[in-house]
Amino acid sequence: MDNTAQRDSTAQRDSTAQRDSTAQRDSTAQPQPGDAGQPDDAGQHGGTITVFLLDDHEIVRYGVRELLEAEPDIKVVGEAGTAASALARIPALRPDVAVLDVRLPDGDGVSVCREIRSRMPQVACLMLTSFGDDEALFDAIMAGAAGYVLKQIRGTDLVGAVRTIAAGRSLLDPEAASRVMRRMRDQATRSDPLSGLTAQERRILELIGEGLTNRQIGEQMFLAEKTVKNYVSALFAKLGMERRTQAAAYAARLSENHEHAQRDSAAS
Repeated sequence: MDNTAQRDSTAQRDSTAQRDSTAQRDSTAQPQPGDAGQPDDAGQHGGTITVFLLDDHEIVRYGVRELLEAEPDIKVVGEAGTAASALARIPALRPDVAVLDVRLPDGDGVSVCREIRSRMPQVACLMLTSFGDDEALFDAIMAGAAGYVLKQIRGTDLVGAVRTIAAGRSLLDPEAASRVMRRMRDQATRSDPLSGLTAQERRILELIGEGLTNRQIGEQMFLAEKTVKNYVSALFAKLGMERRTQAAAYAARLSENHEHAQRDSAAS
């Protein structure tokens, strides 16, 4: 009887040890975060970054596809040569990244980017173009593109760009970012010309609207007449005007609009 109990106890220990050893091997076999072949910037499709290509040149699509699919964590799920085809296919494929050519035979990649971003904001758009066009760059960023690169880019850099925007980051070099900011400031100035004037220039404009001469403005603001003349020339240039009568009419209109706004505010 004692020998039977001893055998049962030994069998139980062996079974437990075998289960523990098997569990340990299974745990070791599971890919761990940070292991080779498991990039940190993996996309939303099972750890693989899925990409859609839009370019009207088949040879370009072929080259980019071969380049990207040589990477273990990137898969090209579709491609198109026209804007219409891309807009029809991308919603069904729902890629992580759309690599879009800017110039297309039936439209442009910026419009495709704007449409895709409005319908599927989770799709990151990377503009790929042959032209360093400030207008296209600005339009692409305003359309929601996460990155803008030239086709002269090195292959490794393009792969890195795809991984960068797939991870939710933007890709815009400092020079391009500076050009975008400058364009935005210029637009703000065109929509509100007064935003480009200093407080001193605004006051001089108001006094011009009241019909004062440079000498009279200088006496009122305690400035030399020559200094006032320099201020007047500067504000004319900023407002795109050539004559004092233009500035006076503009100042009068601004004053009238301000009075109307005040009356409307008081009435409400």
